[in-house]
Amino acid sequence: METQILLIVFAPLVAAIIAGLGNRMLGNTIAKSITTGGLFLSAALSWPIFIGFLTGTHTAEVVPVLQWVQSGDLTFDWALRVDALTAVMLVVINSVSALVHLYSWGYMEEDPDQPRFFAYLSLFTFAMLMLVTADNLVQMFFGWEGVGLASYLLIGFWFKKPSAGAAAIKAFVVNRVGDLGFMLGIFGTFLVFQTTSIPEILAASAGMSGSTIGFLGMRLPTMDILCFLLFIGAMGKSAQLGLHTWLPDAMEGPTPVSALIHAATMVTAGVFMVCRLSPMFEAAPTALMIVTIVGAATCFFAATIGTTQWDIKRVIAYSTCSQLGYMFFAAGIGAYGVAMFHLFTHAFFKALLFLGAGSVIHAMHHEQDMRYYGGLRKAIPITFVAMLLGTLAITGLGVYHLGAGFAGFWSKDAILEAAFARGTTTSTIAFWAGVTAALLTSFYSWRLMFLTFWGKPRWIESEHIQHTVHKTPEEAGEDTTGGYHPHESPIAMLIPLVVLSTGAVLAGQVFAPSFIDDASFWAGSIFYNENLIHALHEVPYWVKYSAFVVMVLGFIGAYIAYIAKPDIPAKFVGTFGWLHNFVFRKWYFDELYDAIFVKPAFWLGRQFWKLGDIGVIDRFGPNGIAAVVQRGSVAAKTIQSGYLYTYALIMLLGLIAAVTYVLL
Repeated sequence: METQILLIVFAPLVAAIIAGLGNRMLGNTIAKSITTGGLFLSAALSWPIFIGFLTGTHTAEVVPVLQWVQSGDLTFDWALRVDALTAVMLVVINSVSALVHLYSWGYMEEDPDQPRFFAYLSLFTFAMLMLVTADNLVQMFFGWEGVGLASYLLIGFWFKKPSAGAAAIKAFVVNRVGDLGFMLGIFGTFLVFQTTSIPEILAASAGMSGSTIGFLGMRLPTMDILCFLLFIGAMGKSAQLGLHTWLPDAMEGPTPVSALIHAATMVTAGVFMVCRLSPMFEAAPTALMIVTIVGAATCFFAATIGTTQWDIKRVIAYSTCSQLGYMFFAAGIGAYGVAMFHLFTHAFFKALLFLGAGSVIHAMHHEQDMRYYGGLRKAIPITFVAMLLGTLAITGLGVYHLGAGFAGFWSKDAILEAAFARGTTTSTIAFWAGVTAALLTSFYSWRLMFLTFWGKPRWIESEHIQHTVHKTPEEAGEDTTGGYHPHESPIAMLIPLVVLSTGAVLAGQVFAPSFIDDASFWAGSIFYNENLIHALHEVPYWVKYSAFVVMVLGFIGAYIAYIAKPDIPAKFVGTFGWLHNFVFRKWYFDELYDAIFVKPAFWLGRQFWKLGDIGVIDRFGPNGIAAVVQRGSVAAKTIQSGYLYTYALIMLLGLIAAVTYVLL
């Protein structure tokens, strides 16, 4: 299996280097073929490993790559660790990335920089693979920062677009805040355990329970402090409340980027890290409580915002943020396997929704405002069916007594049942936050579907589309489409939709027994709480059906508001304008951060510039001492005549002056 693992990890890197350095010399087709082929190779090799762990024929393996650092007590190698947890991530990362590569053949067909784009995609995938195969915390941090760099390059891929550049910088800066906490957590972990080896740290974690460490002048529980600092890194990478502001703006990148980075891979890195270090977190009850609270708050907060947005990609982006909240509070209550199961199913239906949205945007000449959609189900039927299946998956359609349901039914309902079964105050709060978020998820998901695929065509009202097709409403005459007719996406974009639709329908049904109930599957890779898993199956029926009931209520609410009585939203905004504005403006987090951090930072920068640079350095430097020296040099230059008798006279006068001074 060693050669297989090396190929999985390094095939995307080799493809990225070839496409990136070859660039336009290779041409679009060759560069795309190399990168896409490398990812399909990695995906094809990942599934047998994953299935091997499911069936029990594979065990954890560590593949050495090279010796890395030997400095005093700090020693670690570059090695690839593959266990059940890694196998899950290999399937998710490589499968979604391969499909995104294929999808991009159609979506980016007219872009002049395709080799660069595909090289960035493959580079991102390699960095993510480095993160999930890490055998030590430093290697994990290397992959952690690698996906940060690659996401910056991908979000700002259209660098001539100011909003894309600003979004890339915002993502990079916000993630650096989280990464500071992550670095401090790694430093502290090495200080306490004297190693960065993940297996050694996890083996010794239980023995550190109850110990204390000096932090900010106080003696605090060691494991709580370490895990809290590590979780700050997860908050940044996985866009949890407080460090979430970069995620919606990241939609400025091409839609395939949104699907790859912000739906299925990069944003799940924080969830993976918490589950990988689950024995550490189990020794840190306060840190786990914080994880639960932050996850539940994010779950509810992001779902509320999704109900008001008009940009189709932003709705799905806030949906991602909300679903990540589910994963975190599942980990916070100790249901790590369930959290990973939702990560797994979410990869399929969220990538499907993003790529489906990209297909809609492609059909609508890059118009992203849902107010200018309507009636598209007949024009783009394959995209419609794919997004319908994705919506049924994310809303969690399924019936407990029938034992049948879409992917989200199996994973999201298991999270809610585990939260209720845990029985603590924090987990109960998380349960109700999750149920409320499920109601809102159903509402905004069906709102998106109704606005996009039902109702009358509203394309004629879109100035962007009319400008693109060069036909004004007056020129369109009786043609209610304004002269534009949406068309289905090319086959390269439709194949990934079909494949992901299959995952959205079957992933939960097929894999739920292994992810939730099979302790042997997770053996040695995460902490598995058998008592909690047993308890989640024994919760009351009203708990099991709570998600189904709110899903139906959300559907009914969206149908009434956007199909039966479409004047209701306007009336609601007219009556509760303050509430709508509060939610639409994303709870004013951006404005708050602008007032607290951005404006003071600019003010401080201006003070250093005007007072420090201009007032001090320039005044006494180029405009002060340097200016005096320059003027003195000009004056001295006038006596440099070049005649010997002039220099002799000056020397004589100097000598006379010196003798006179001595005598007097």
